[in-house]
Amino acid sequence: MRISGPLLLTYLYLFIYILLSSGVILYNKWVLSPKYFNFPLPITLTMIHMAFSGGVAFILVRVFKVVSPVKMTFEIYATCVIPISAFFASSLWFGNTAYLYISVAFIQMLKALMPVATFIMAVLCGTDKLRCDVFLNMVIVSVGVVISSYGEIHFNVIGTLFQVTGIVAEALRLVLTQILLQKKGLTLNPITSLYYIAPCSFVFLFVPWYLIEMPEIQVSPIQFNFWVFFSNAVCALALNFSIFLVIGRSGAVTVRVAGVLKDWILIALSTVLFPDSTITGLNIIGYAIALCGVIMYNYIKVKDGKASQKSADTIPDRIMQVQERKPDKRSSDVFSPRYRGSDSDDGSNGGTSPISERVVDEEAPLVLSSRFYDTGRSHPS
Repeated sequence: MRISGPLLLTYLYLFIYILLSSGVILYNKWVLSPKYFNFPLPITLTMIHMAFSGGVAFILVRVFKVVSPVKMTFEIYATCVIPISAFFASSLWFGNTAYLYISVAFIQMLKALMPVATFIMAVLCGTDKLRCDVFLNMVIVSVGVVISSYGEIHFNVIGTLFQVTGIVAEALRLVLTQILLQKKGLTLNPITSLYYIAPCSFVFLFVPWYLIEMPEIQVSPIQFNFWVFFSNAVCALALNFSIFLVIGRSGAVTVRVAGVLKDWILIALSTVLFPDSTITGLNIIGYAIALCGVIMYNYIKVKDGKASQKSADTIPDRIMQVQERKPDKRSSDVFSPRYRGSDSDDGSNGGTSPISERVVDEEAPLVLSSRFYDTGRSHPS
């Protein structure tokens, strides 16, 4: 069977995404771990990533003008970009700190909680509804993670708390991005996301860096290899763009499947590259249970998306039928207010988003939270 050129290119993008996503995580573990490169300064490493990503984004936007900046007012920056950047910086900080205490394999198992955290935050913020089928999936995921944690030989409470806190911060960032940016009608691609969010995140990280890591740097000699940190930052930035390419070529469903495959590859690789990452049978059983819940959840979201899209496609036909039956009616009498997404000044329509927006809303947060925290959370650094 002959594979077409576009399909081959899609497979190539998927391979690059899996390679970069796994590589960045393993690279960060190697850099931060005291047993290897021995650079136990997660905030400093994250600030290097933010400085590099923000600088490249600035050059692409202002010098080469690859993309145009959005119309950003002070009010939008203060109410949208700053809070999103704060949670973005927090999620990276806590997630990177977890590498100092727990293994890559166990971190990936804990990341199965990401859909649970995002769903809970979405329900609390009113962007999603509590449903029995979704709630059951969340229970399955949670039980699987608990079993996996119980089977962890080198279980560390501090590292686990750091990773779970990072997951909660990332879930809040995703929900805030959905609420704040879409309410303002802003759409940020990977370059403009980094252009606005990376510098602000750098500023937020400076405060804990000044209080926690700067005194340690002044007391203890820290080795700094330019090429190690440069290549690490390049890989993290490249991951951003690979996600953008994969989603553009294949869609959210394929990315989710690729994320699941990447996790299993990453867990296997981490045990080979880092001998201290011991995996038990209970680890695998627990993670398999959690993964079943994640897959079921993804299936429900995809099915809901298709149903919403089908409903959206039939709305114009229904309107035409009503107009044909009642030619004396004005168009304003035919349209229900719930579909007038552009009537209100603030971009909302009485609390009910248009169907097409709801499809995007349901997909966007969990595409990035499945495994790769990116295009907003630029890298699983």
